[in-house]
Amino acid sequence: MSKKILAIYYTQSGQMGTIIDTFTAPLIEAGASVEKAQVKLVSDYKFPWTGSSFFSVMPNCVLGIPEPIEPLNLKEEKYDLVILGYQPWFLSPSIPSNSLLQSEDFKAIIKDTPVITISAGRNMWINSYVRVRNMIKDAGAKLVGNVALLDKHPNPVSFVTIFYWMLTGKKDRYLNIFPKPGVSDNDIATTADYGQTVVKHLDNNEWDTLQDELIEQKAVEISYKLMFIEARAKPIFAVWAKFIAKRKNRTPWLAAFKYYLFIALFLGAPVLLTLDAIFLKPFSSKRIKRNKLKYLQVTNQ
Repeated sequence: MSKKILAIYYTQSGQMGTIIDTFTAPLIEAGASVEKAQVKLVSDYKFPWTGSSFFSVMPNCVLGIPEPIEPLNLKEEKYDLVILGYQPWFLSPSIPSNSLLQSEDFKAIIKDTPVITISAGRNMWINSYVRVRNMIKDAGAKLVGNVALLDKHPNPVSFVTIFYWMLTGKKDRYLNIFPKPGVSDNDIATTADYGQTVVKHLDNNEWDTLQDELIEQKAVEISYKLMFIEARAKPIFAVWAKFIAKRKNRTPWLAAFKYYLFIALFLGAPVLLTLDAIFLKPFSSKRIKRNKLKYLQVTNQ
């Protein structure tokens, strides 16, 4: 197989690098040439984060404001397949990923090229995926597959563990009580199976059924509860972002957003889900099924 593949991604902790290595291993074994490239901002973010530094990026992240990235310095001008690994931040594509997708150089590379996206996040990925999907389409590329990797522990638990990881840089069990943060080792290992599925489509350059096969493999799944919460949080995050972006002194407003987020997650979300379970969900099965299908697919129809 004389196919050229670009696997490009951003990572701070190294998790996405491991995912890309695992996912592309079957492609390399099949004889494809895989070029791996990391996206780097000119002024990159320090890892581990501090709480204030992490929340400080929220307005620009939600509003999709790009930052300058280092030159890509890729070996080829065009590829047979591009694999894009990214993270959702604040229900949006991370700033490095968003910056890449707005880069004219990268848009020229993916134009008329099949693209597979792989996201790795805490749990809410839908809004960031829709935005990435739209940017890929606007660049003239063809999104042919999507994999969404999550921390599958309960929402409040993963909230605690992800902040422990972000603020310490340690991917271990907080207090020896909580589970390890991030995508589980088993789920990362399973991405090799998804890569194997890609091999046969790459070989014959036929992509129409790839996403259906990935869905059957559970490479992407949708939790109704998380879909419900994310749909209601999306416009609220946008209001906060626009409001804070206009402030000369953002610090107190970012602190207010942080406390709003804690209250919304631990108090507001359970109340809304309870009300929905009683008054809306029992009468909305067709709408729920339709929405799930819309987010599982790689087209925005």
